Amino acid sequence: MEHPFLLLNWLLDKVHVHFFTNVLYSWLIIVLLVVVGKLAVGTVKMIPSGGQNLFEVILGGFEDFMLDVMGPHGKPFFPMIATLFVYILAMNWIGLIPGMGSPTADINTPLSMALVVFLTTHFVGIKTHGAKYIKHFMGPVWWLSPLIFIIEVISHFSRIMSLTFRLFGNVLGEDLVLAILILLAGAYFAPLPMMFLAIFTSFVQAFIFSLLTMLYIAGALEHAH
Repeated sequence: MEHPFLLLNWLLDKVHVHFFTNVLYSWLIIVLLVVVGKLAVGTVKMIPSGGQNLFEVILGGFEDFMLDVMGPHGKPFFPMIATLFVYILAMNWIGLIPGMGSPTADINTPLSMALVVFLTTHFVGIKTHGAKYIKHFMGPVWWLSPLIFIIEVISHFSRIMSLTFRLFGNVLGEDLVLAILILLAGAYFAPLPMMFLAIFTSFVQAFIFSLLTMLYIAGALEHAH
């Protein structure tokens, strides 16, 4: 889904440079997050105050929630999962700004992140359990193992589709509704209620993607029964 007018695409078209919209705005988000991160690190104090207190509470709460879901063995994955959450949230929110586009409204962006989660999950499982990781796919009853194995393999590959289409479909739907409202009734502030709702649902979608990532990795860390 593309907005009627995308600022960065228009500027690059002026100098005859063309990028895929999702790649262009993904890079923009990456640059913004790196700059904000550098600025945040540069202002960190031993005795926190103001905004630092707020961010420490948010990050601490997110980490505590993640450890409740994954257990203490999940702590090394906090940087990855927190980064996914912030990155997806920023990509969702930027599309709400007129002239900007959500990279997550292009199926390739959610698909790339879903593949990272899928590969990480099984890498963690193999690294933790070695060859015994195959037991996660065999089930508790030996004579049903061939059937359970096929079902489990299909189930694990379906996670890629689940992560991809849930994020892509919701963000694309929001963008479509906002674009229609802006085109038809933008002068009368009709899109504003939908925009406030989209801010909340964008947060929810980023949170769900992160939560499912926690659950998948936690499942790979567990011992098969």
